[in-house]
Amino acid sequence: MKAKRLEMHGGVYGGLIPMGILLVGLIWLSVAGMGGTTPFWAAGWAALALGILFAKDKFHYCEAVIRGISDRNGMIIVCAALFAGVFGVLMVAGGLVEGLLWFGFSTGAQGVAFTLIAFVAAMIFSTGTGDSTGTILALAPVLYPAGFYLGADPTMLALAILSGAVFGDNLAPISDTTIVSASTQGATMKDVVRTRFPLAIIAAGITFIVLAIFGGGGKVQTLPEMDAVMGPSGLFMLVALVVVLISSLSGRHIIESLIWGNLSAMTIGLLTKHISFQNIFHIPSARGTSTGIIQDGITDVTGVIVFVLLVLAITQILIESGIMDKLLNWTLTVVAKTVRRAELAIIFTTILVSIPISANTPALLLVGPTFVKKVGEKFKLSPARRANLMDCAVCTIFYTMPWHIAVVVWYSTISSAAVEWGIFAPSIASAFINPYSWALLAVLLFSAFTGWNRKYATDAELAAIEEATKNERQELVQKESAPELQSI
Repeated sequence: MKAKRLEMHGGVYGGLIPMGILLVGLIWLSVAGMGGTTPFWAAGWAALALGILFAKDKFHYCEAVIRGISDRNGMIIVCAALFAGVFGVLMVAGGLVEGLLWFGFSTGAQGVAFTLIAFVAAMIFSTGTGDSTGTILALAPVLYPAGFYLGADPTMLALAILSGAVFGDNLAPISDTTIVSASTQGATMKDVVRTRFPLAIIAAGITFIVLAIFGGGGKVQTLPEMDAVMGPSGLFMLVALVVVLISSLSGRHIIESLIWGNLSAMTIGLLTKHISFQNIFHIPSARGTSTGIIQDGITDVTGVIVFVLLVLAITQILIESGIMDKLLNWTLTVVAKTVRRAELAIIFTTILVSIPISANTPALLLVGPTFVKKVGEKFKLSPARRANLMDCAVCTIFYTMPWHIAVVVWYSTISSAAVEWGIFAPSIASAFINPYSWALLAVLLFSAFTGWNRKYATDAELAAIEEATKNERQELVQKESAPELQSI
């Protein structure tokens, strides 16, 4: 029995109306410089509220919204975000920033050497926290002025911090982009990280070479006293990161891996005395204040979680209206006639969707469950390969656009540090030459054109895809027919 299509005014193209409203809201907020997952809530609400006006069957529309919000992959993203948010806050509270700064300054590096250390420090920190903006906010206020006084090229130093932050967002198993890309494609974190690592590390190697050539040339000056308490004990927090990586790569569930990482980070922080039990949880003195790190970590990802739910609901309307089937049929018959062209279609579609939107995770949510998954399955690409194509693509041009959140945070943080120390700050336009983003795009296109690193689905994965598709259709038919059966 074929699932009933959601009838919209305007025919099959009526299904685009909620998504169109959402995109208009996202672009409007982004251009105004007010983009972000929390401000995007209003756009998502408006898309769902106004979209129902164009639905012929209002009950079916509401049921589609509920089906989208209750999607299993979406719930994996929500659960993972809860524990990833706490993990990131624990890493910062545990002194990882101070440890990385101590390592950089204790080596006595100057000029190019410091620029390279800043890049590596940002890579490590972002991989540990999975947060590009958090990495920039934590490291830039100290690394940028320090590197300036130690003879690093100001522009390349600032770009080194941005590039390192992008690396972790692209690769870290606790990054929201990694979690979303893996979950929407039904890939295991083990396969995703293992197969994405060659792409990310080669791009990092190219970036390292670029920074080694252009990262010096500044004048070494007397270093004022830095307002930072540095020490090696914070580096022990990297053990918690290793725990998450080993657990994820051993095939354990991402939720389990994040729980072990949370517990490890808490234990290490307590042992090194960077964190106390009261920091983790306490009864607040006044209503409305935080109970500690756990609450702070969850609060940090609340915006992402709510927006994920809204996008899942809107995406389900897109699917059930039939517009995605029409788009996919056109892509498969006109554009993606070969596996190479299919991969290029995935890359450039993801990039195009990410350009007007100021946050990259929403872009993955828009294209992942629908376009990328269906096109990739048509050519039997492995779930991990599909996840890698879309995740790497969304970490390229996105991180060069001046209106994107991470770039705005990067520029404002660098500028604030420059004003505080009375030193030069590069233009926000310098983000256009972000070396890691361009290197990653080059590596990704090389992979698509040559087939290097391309993986096809195994027989077991193909059987799982077929079974999942069958179950989804049956579940959809059952849910749609349930109200009719109840009324008999």
